Amino acid sequence: MSTSRRSVIAGAFTGIGAQVAAAQTRVGNNAPISPKDNIKITKLETFLVQPRWLFLKIHTDAGIVGLGEPITEGRAKTCAEAVKEIEPYLIGKDPRRVVHHWQAIYRHAFYRGGPILTSALSGIDQALWDIKGKALGVPVYELLGGPTRDRVRVYAHANTPEAMKQAMAQGFTAFKAGVAKKRPSRYVETPSAIKYAAEKFAELRAAVGDDADIGIDFHGSISPATAKLLIKAYEPYNPMFIEEPINCQDHDIMAEIARGTHLPIATGERVFTKWGFREVLEKKAATILQPDLCHAGGITEVRLIAGMAEAYYATIAPHNPLGPISLAAGVQISASIPNFLCQEQVSLGEGYIKNPFKVSKGYLELPTAPGLGIELDENALASKIDHDWRNQESYDADDGSVVDW
Repeated sequence: MSTSRRSVIAGAFTGIGAQVAAAQTRVGNNAPISPKDNIKITKLETFLVQPRWLFLKIHTDAGIVGLGEPITEGRAKTCAEAVKEIEPYLIGKDPRRVVHHWQAIYRHAFYRGGPILTSALSGIDQALWDIKGKALGVPVYELLGGPTRDRVRVYAHANTPEAMKQAMAQGFTAFKAGVAKKRPSRYVETPSAIKYAAEKFAELRAAVGDDADIGIDFHGSISPATAKLLIKAYEPYNPMFIEEPINCQDHDIMAEIARGTHLPIATGERVFTKWGFREVLEKKAATILQPDLCHAGGITEVRLIAGMAEAYYATIAPHNPLGPISLAAGVQISASIPNFLCQEQVSLGEGYIKNPFKVSKGYLELPTAPGLGIELDENALASKIDHDWRNQESYDADDGSVVDW
């Protein structure tokens, strides 16, 4: 090799080394502790937050506190107890070994998975990533390979034309509504019920125009026979997706429904871990996956689910009918994966976090603060502690039998 060539290569490596050193210096300046310093978990603390949430704080001896939402809707106290049972494993351990702790908590349970244990694990995982990002002084998405986009699209819940217009005025360009019905859905529906649902959706489409996106949520409470009729009735209005057209556990029938329409089928809020989503993808039951960061396994697992989905040309629309910690975790994932569609939200954090998220032209700007990028507003939270929220109990008006909600 010639001297001139050696000098060029040496100079190139010197330049790269200088860039790495500069980056490490920047991280070091923002990080409260050195990556080589010891840090241990000292306590896990859960507290009920209105309207139906459960927040988690994982404390460390370095003064860094990680935030998470380990909740199954309607089973907040059960999830809090599950977290308490996991606490002895975590006390005294380094919180930065996030994936190792995920594996230990999941696999050492022996009876693995399920909504309660996986939701408890999900909230813990969020909080551990929050600690790791804060310890290094960077947002979590930087630890997942850096941002794949500059902003994250979000959608709002709205079931009436007036509500959609109000949300548009607040900056939203995407929405989700439920199936309009005068009573709980029956196994075989009347033509008038199908017509009513389609007409009400047409009113929503007319209110926001063809440039907006509207997803429609069947909530897994529609029978396969009726779901097929409803989907055909909705097709002329091009909804963004049909969510949980039938009971979420029957992926074979969902795949059959997906083959019968050109509309995208979405599912995932009640599917747990990579193993549950593997079946959805293999059976081609949906092209839009909606893992919930509070149920599916947290940030660690949803990142893997997104990678699996990419191999099947499926996209990710994280489910989130919960609080701002859940939203913050979803934004970190949405910012870091290539196959992202839209992020659900019901609260931008007003009255819960110090700097609530803001919507502009349908998008949220990426957070730049370390970890999940949010800080709880303890003063505002003081009046929102504790709740006794329960799941809705629905019955048929004619015969009193139990119906899904």
